[in-house]
Amino acid sequence: MNTNVQFYILAYIVGSIPFGLILAKIFAKVDIKKSGSGNIGATNVLRVVKEKDPALAKKLSIATLALDVIKGMVVLAIGALAGVPEETMWAIAVFAVLGHCFSIFLLGEGGKGVATGLGVLLYMIPWAAVIGIIVWGIFAKVLKISSLSSLIGLLAVVAASFFIYPDIPHSPIVFIAILIVYKHSDNIMRLINGEEGKVA
Repeated sequence: MNTNVQFYILAYIVGSIPFGLILAKIFAKVDIKKSGSGNIGATNVLRVVKEKDPALAKKLSIATLALDVIKGMVVLAIGALAGVPEETMWAIAVFAVLGHCFSIFLLGEGGKGVATGLGVLLYMIPWAAVIGIIVWGIFAKVLKISSLSSLIGLLAVVAASFFIYPDIPHSPIVFIAILIVYKHSDNIMRLINGEEGKVA
């Protein structure tokens, strides 16, 4: 099998691992897919587990966020060690996010892609990603709306990438952004209708 294809499959499978679902089931004995927003990400882990154990909820949400960020970066690091070309690295990044959003372990369902997207972009375009994190942090503090803050931070990453990294291929970055926005379509509708919940 072609080496690039092997990396694409690995990125998709690793990206598919639903850490939030696993951690919540093991440590809090709850199924986050059947509670809260039904999402497998850190925000829903915090929201659902908080009802049982606020202290545990924070720990599990931080662990979920960290693992979802790292899982895309791990495959990219392996690819870099193997000396794969830049276009392959970008494809690995895309497949990792696709895995999180459309997990093979959840029969095509998945998360919003924010944390895994952040991880691969931190690896590939670190300065633009740092700007996105700062923007996200500011808006998360002010608005306390996870989805809107994430989308604004994502927009900041994409915009910054064109200025800081003008010579890299931007189509994978735009594709990842479009995918994340698509996965937030329900949130966007709730935002428009003024129904999106805040994170306490």
